[in-house]
Amino acid sequence: MKHLDEYRDAELVHKLSQQLQDTVSREWTIMEICGGQTHSIMKYNLTEFLPDKIRLVHGPGCPVCVTPLEIIDKAIRIAQREEVIFTSFGDMLRVPGSEKDLLSVKAEGGDVRIIYSPLDALKIAHENPGREIVFFAIGFETTAPANALAVKEAKRRGISNFSILSSHVLVPPAMEAILSSPSNQIQGFLAAGHVCTVMGYEEYIPIAQKYKVPIVVTGFEPVDIMQGIYMVTKQLEEGKHEVGNAYGRVVTREGNKAARELLRTVFRVSDMKWRGIGEIPSSGFSLSEDYSVYDAEAKFDVGDIIQKESPLCIAGEVLQGVKTPDACSAFGDQCRPEHPLGAPMVSSEGACSAYYRFKKSGLV
Repeated sequence: MKHLDEYRDAELVHKLSQQLQDTVSREWTIMEICGGQTHSIMKYNLTEFLPDKIRLVHGPGCPVCVTPLEIIDKAIRIAQREEVIFTSFGDMLRVPGSEKDLLSVKAEGGDVRIIYSPLDALKIAHENPGREIVFFAIGFETTAPANALAVKEAKRRGISNFSILSSHVLVPPAMEAILSSPSNQIQGFLAAGHVCTVMGYEEYIPIAQKYKVPIVVTGFEPVDIMQGIYMVTKQLEEGKHEVGNAYGRVVTREGNKAARELLRTVFRVSDMKWRGIGEIPSSGFSLSEDYSVYDAEAKFDVGDIIQKESPLCIAGEVLQGVKTPDACSAFGDQCRPEHPLGAPMVSSEGACSAYYRFKKSGLV
């Protein structure tokens, strides 16, 4: 608890707030990439400690939120098959597809199971040799190593009734897509601390240089976030565009070398669709040729499913920082946690969920 209390210290937050007041001289727009950071900002009402000239906008760093609609529909079609045991983390079960969600499939008799590790799915495959076990592998670089390990272990043990439906996305290409957009408003970034724990921050350096934006790796506690905002603002005021690390107790420049090597072995970088945003080149992980037999999309022939987003949902604009959730006409009415139109209202890291929980409720 010592370190937890230290990074939630109100006195330190007020001190950083004053440093920001003394530093800022003009308006700046900063994006926090990670949904976990968004929820901390809302939970601790950190915008109240920021100068009026600093505007925070929310980025696409919510893995559930950016999983494409058609991937959800592919998961549903696979989960409806009698021979399949479909496994997933719990936060994916209520993400809406075009007609239903995975929880509805479970209610209708489909064998859909919540698990806590992809290795749990591998265990189920070993115990049920007459069934096909599929794991819904979604997320950023943070969750990809565990999923890669499960696939590698399946091959090592000769388990053939296991596969993954993969929708892994990568942060740096998404940042480039935002920065290169004609509607871009972002002048600095708080990079996601947990992603950089795995990948390090070397790949952010050319982005900072190319687009002349400061990027600071940031944690998730109030002091972490205020420190990250201060470091970005100081660079902006000084005309610098470098990569800083405000999460040094966890993140190193090179990241976790063993995890990165595992990713290079099991996956290959590929073009990937992002929910509400569209296809971003070289922004995802697909299984490499050596592990392609574990690709559930190919195994169950669901590659032909293509879907369009709900016209009422502005998730894409929210995920790109163009609009805030409460700018959506459906927010809190047609779209609520118990009846979501889009994934950002479902996920524990979604910006819409954060606004509904903390802002609409009057907590901020």
